Amino acid sequence: MTIGRRSSATLALTLALLSLLVTAPAQAFDHSHRAWDELLRRNVVLTAGGKASQLRYAAVARERAALKTYLGTLSAVAPAEFERWSRAQRLAFLINAYNAYTVELVLTRYPGLKSIRELGSLLSSPWKKKFIPLLGETRSLDDLEHGLIRAPGVYDDPRIHAAVNCASAGCPTLRNEAFVAERLDAQLDDGLARFLSDPSRNRYDSARGVFQLSSIFKWYRDDFEKGHRGIASLAALLARYAEQLAVDAAGRQALGEGRAKIEFLDYDWSLNDAGGAS
Repeated sequence: MTIGRRSSATLALTLALLSLLVTAPAQAFDHSHRAWDELLRRNVVLTAGGKASQLRYAAVARERAALKTYLGTLSAVAPAEFERWSRAQRLAFLINAYNAYTVELVLTRYPGLKSIRELGSLLSSPWKKKFIPLLGETRSLDDLEHGLIRAPGVYDDPRIHAAVNCASAGCPTLRNEAFVAERLDAQLDDGLARFLSDPSRNRYDSARGVFQLSSIFKWYRDDFEKGHRGIASLAALLARYAEQLAVDAAGRQALGEGRAKIEFLDYDWSLNDAGGAS
């Protein structure tokens, strides 16, 4: 009888433990993106007074296991879990995922490339490679940017164009920190301000009265003219950031009167590689 009672008690305890394992919630996703944040802090090199940046790809390559572990945490997020998050949590997640997977793509051939475009072909760009297991599908960088981050009616925030980084010198700054929900708005503001204040990529030529802008503002002009924060034209955007662009009184007047002349600069697709050790 004693053995029987012990067996029953053991069975009951086993069943209880199994029940806890089945019903226990999965480990919560780390919305601080700590692993990615630490990689960036160690390996991003700010240049031009913080208005631009480069990445030590050689150092990140040596830490690729840590990068892959972080990517694994992104891939483990189920669509239903993602949809329960706040808007800021979802957007920060997607921007970080885009930037981290871009670095991973570069590392598949680094150091044997001078531009991310070398990872494509005549028939397909590197941004169309389906290699990202995310939110229940295998996606490309284009899927991530244009299908999720820029999906109409979801986020509608043109500042993301100064947040996602295409691993090129012409890109806006790759931040030396991860995007996080509680500071996302300030980070997006800061990213766009830094980009527009970098005269190597955006500037006002007062002698000619011409705004010379990154091609990003040509490719995604519609995004910047959809009325985000009351900005419905590229001229209105330039007026908002006139101080960063060092616009003089004549330039401000031209913007206000709709006479602003705009030229778009050639894009620098060379790899944003800082080289060297961490």
